[in-house]
Amino acid sequence: MIDFSIEPEFKKKLDWMNSFVREECEMVDLLFPRASDMYDVKNSNARKIVRPLQQQVKDQELWACHLGPNLGGPGYGQVKLALMNEILGRSSWAPTIFGTQAPDTGNAEILAMFGTEEQKEKYLKPLMDGDIVSCFSMTEPQAGADPLEFECKAWQEGNEWVIDGYKWFSSNARYAEFLIVMAVTNPDNAPHERMSMFLVDAKTPGIEIIRNTKIMSDSPENEIDDGIHAFMKYNQVRVPLDAMLGEQGGAFKVAQARLGGGRIHHCMRTVGLLQRALDMMVERAVSRQTKGKLLSQHQFVQGMIADTAVDIEQFRLLILKAAWIIDNEPHGAARTHIGMCKIQLGKVFYEVAKRAVHLHGSLGVSLETPLAKMWAGAPTLAVADGPTEVHQVQVAKALLKNATPAPGFFPTDHNLTRLEQAKKKFAHLLED
Repeated sequence: MIDFSIEPEFKKKLDWMNSFVREECEMVDLLFPRASDMYDVKNSNARKIVRPLQQQVKDQELWACHLGPNLGGPGYGQVKLALMNEILGRSSWAPTIFGTQAPDTGNAEILAMFGTEEQKEKYLKPLMDGDIVSCFSMTEPQAGADPLEFECKAWQEGNEWVIDGYKWFSSNARYAEFLIVMAVTNPDNAPHERMSMFLVDAKTPGIEIIRNTKIMSDSPENEIDDGIHAFMKYNQVRVPLDAMLGEQGGAFKVAQARLGGGRIHHCMRTVGLLQRALDMMVERAVSRQTKGKLLSQHQFVQGMIADTAVDIEQFRLLILKAAWIIDNEPHGAARTHIGMCKIQLGKVFYEVAKRAVHLHGSLGVSLETPLAKMWAGAPTLAVADGPTEVHQVQVAKALLKNATPAPGFFPTDHNLTRLEQAKKKFAHLLED
């Protein structure tokens, strides 16, 4: 039986998190609103505030809760992580303050599974402690997120691998201590066995950041290339043989080991962000008056609020079911449900943000509330970790794989055909 219940002790932890995120993390959002601030560990002003908050989280034993016991984490499981991430989703800074920020969470998992002991000591430990950040360098300018179209390549020369080619949207590369890079090593292999994954120290000669791209939700201040998503070139970057993570040609498997969790965690945090938008809508409705009565008394507004609440709750329950499957069924069983979550993320985010902005009128489109940033974030999350359409195809294929054609001219569920079957089945009772 599917069960989302939690123990009273864990409920207390959620209550503490809820108060802490609202009272502390959301304040940091206002002081340091740029995305770059969250990943720049050398930003001394931000870190003077963030470090003590991170220590409070550690004192509550809530630091890096995505990690399993083998990595020093509590091993809460995905259902509990879903409930926790809902709270963290309210604040941009909360994942950093709780040690669960992307892409570092996924990169830590890759290092834990495929890194050498020396690599773990040099990179994994400080990454888990929040002292450094990392970069997942996968997508390419001509291919987007489709690894079958990648051209960045790597080849072996003596006791080194040489990496050469362009990468696009390598988030946080400018601040990263290391990068995990996907490159083509076996071009003649089957499509999903062409690439390998490499650990590259950020100080390695030949790494060139061409520009740091901004996105829609970034501040328009400063330069156009003052973002955190790097367009970069690996100019025959040389790394040792043990820099390969996993098997040669096994990059796709390594990537999937991190992307499944990353996708559902994005969805979990989005629930919290959308709940914050709904909270703002409800407050606005009982605070603002037009046409002689409160907004909350207008049926159009009531409909918007009801639709928003239903959309969020449906999305939330879909995520919780996917999380429960991850916790209770064999590895890979939740793939279709994770895809469903990712499909709904873009749709629900867009609809909720649109209604919240609209209900706040001119204030909603201004930069004086969090709503404009939410609105701009909707299309970003719709393409993060693979565009919506990729997941639609995946879900459809999973459903169609086990489908069988109807045996005759008409569908199996054909009324006239089934009526004849029913008459035959109960003929002995219908004779009279």
